[in-house]
Amino acid sequence: MRRLLPLLLLAALPAWAQQKGDLQPLPAVPPPPPGMEAFDENLEPQVTIVKTEKETREEFRVKGKLYMVKVTPAVGKPYYLVDRQGDGIMVDVGPDQHPTKPPMWVIHSW
Repeated sequence: MRRLLPLLLLAALPAWAQQKGDLQPLPAVPPPPPGMEAFDENLEPQVTIVKTEKETREEFRVKGKLYMVKVTPAVGKPYYLVDRQGDGIMVDVGPDQHPTKPPMWVIHSW
């Protein structure tokens, strides 16, 4: 019982601190540093939705280049076709894999 009282007081400390009323607003967000590009609308994906009676296709393009297609059949689970190499060949991505590929760079080679 002796240990319970200090723990309860410690748990109530954040609520007590908020009631003080000496909260101050956060400072304004500074502008971006010079040289940073403004938002480029060409980098935002353009999504085209094509509906047929058998399936719905969502085609994702950046700068007009098709890089991913989400196919949702009328019956069944949706699946993705992804252009992993950038050569226009679409590869089926299974349900256990994520449709986007992580960045991969060569850090060092001997």
